[in-house]
Amino acid sequence: MMRSMDKYYSDYYRMTGKQYKLGLKSLLQRHLFHNLQFTYYFRKYEESAGFLSRLMIYKLSRKYGLEISPKAQIGEGMYLGHPYNITVGDGVIIGKNVNLHKGCTIGRTNRGNIGSPVIGNCVFIGINATIVGNIHIGNDVLIAPNSYVNIDVPDHSVVIGNPAIIHHHNHATKDYIVFTV
Repeated sequence: MMRSMDKYYSDYYRMTGKQYKLGLKSLLQRHLFHNLQFTYYFRKYEESAGFLSRLMIYKLSRKYGLEISPKAQIGEGMYLGHPYNITVGDGVIIGKNVNLHKGCTIGRTNRGNIGSPVIGNCVFIGINATIVGNIHIGNDVLIAPNSYVNIDVPDHSVVIGNPAIIHHHNHATKDYIVFTV
C-alpha cells in the first residue's frame, strides 16, 4: 500500500511537472500555491489524522472553497486545476491521475441512485461538472465542462451535456491527463 506522502509526491509531480526534491524551492511552492498546500495537508491527514492537518484543511477549505472530504478515497496523482469551489463528498472513491477542475462537484445523492460515485483512473473532470449517485466512471474518461453525470460511464468515453450523452473515444484523455504516475 502506498504511503500518503508518496501520494503527495505524485500529486506534486502532476501539478508541477517536476519531481519533488527536498529543498527551499519545493517548500516555498508548497506554501505559495494553495493547490499544493491543500494536497499536502490532505495527504498528511490521510496518514495520521492530526489536528494541525485538519485545521489547515479547514482553513484552506473556507478560503478557497475546496470542500474535499478527508473521508474520500483519492488515489495518487490528484491534479487540482484552478482549485476553487471543488466539492468531493464522503464515500467518494477516485482512482489515480484524476484532474479536478474549478467548480466540479462529486458526491452522494439521497434519492434515485442512492450512494456515492466510484471514479476510475485517468479521468478528466471539467469546470462545473457534476457527478452524483451510486455510479461507476470508467478509466480514460473525459467529462466535459458543465456536464451532469448520474449514469454509469464505460472506459474510453467522452461525456457531454445535461443529461449526459456518452461518446466512445479511444484515448479520450490524451493531452488532457499529463505527467501521469
